[in-house]
Amino acid sequence: MQATVSSKYQITIPAKLRRKFHLKPGMKLVFDEKAHDLRAKPQYEFDGDAMKSALGAAKDFEPGKTSARILRELRGYERGEL
Repeated sequence: MQATVSSKYQITIPAKLRRKFHLKPGMKLVFDEKAHDLRAKPQYEFDGDAMKSALGAAKDFEPGKTSARILRELRGYERGEL
């Protein structure tokens, strides 16, 4: 797979790689200057609000609780008790 550097030093990332790495327009790539070859990786942004909303009811539990304990409290019983 290859890409050509334009006169403005731009490249087009092949579609196969865009799909593989879930690249979207506007995403940033981070280049590793210490590598001996050209390496870039996507820089994913952490959205704390989206993460909290994905957690649903668990977002109100205090830090340090295990997922098993949170599930036990949400269910009101231990799974093995059925």
